[in-house]
Amino acid sequence: MSQSPRRALIVIDVQNEYFTGNLRIEHPPVSQSLPNITRAMDAAQAKGIPVVVIQHFAPADSPLFARGGEMVELHPEIARRPRDLHVEKTLASALANNELGAWLRERRIDTLSVVGYMTHNCDVSTVLQASHEGWQVELLHDASGSLPYDNAAGSASAEEIHRVMTVVMHSSFAAVASTEQWLAAVENAEELPRDNIYLSNQRAIGKR
Repeated sequence: MSQSPRRALIVIDVQNEYFTGNLRIEHPPVSQSLPNITRAMDAAQAKGIPVVVIQHFAPADSPLFARGGEMVELHPEIARRPRDLHVEKTLASALANNELGAWLRERRIDTLSVVGYMTHNCDVSTVLQASHEGWQVELLHDASGSLPYDNAAGSASAEEIHRVMTVVMHSSFAAVASTEQWLAAVENAEELPRDNIYLSNQRAIGKR
């Protein structure tokens, strides 16, 4: 893009479930990611960047994000901050089956800055859909997070999942950066660079 990015900050699912519920974020620790999320929200508010808060809901009898329960509520640090739009969702992507896409286009937003949880589920789903629909996308790797998995396909630690997903996203779909890098880009009205598949692969095979 030749002109300054027209950003919106997309704050995904920063809900009690990930802090004290049945789906606790492990890497990066929430003691690191939550302050970075709130720093990004405060900076966006100060710079006139729209802040969109996403909240995931499941049926009342679900073990996760049960509608009406305490764990589905936004973390207090998110709930008390100003936002320009609040979107409820039931699917992974923040853009799926709701008004968010139209709302962003009405405001001529061209760049989505993604923070929140989980890196490997709702974040990556949002990043992929946004990229395919024509937005530039940014992901703040220290303002997001993952947890470990173990299933029939294998097992992976929270650190492995977060690292692999951010590497993959930066190779094509999003500019993955730290909160500090994002704040500097916002201050300077600059876009963040992302890599590409070819160069990402060439560097990897060059290290063999």
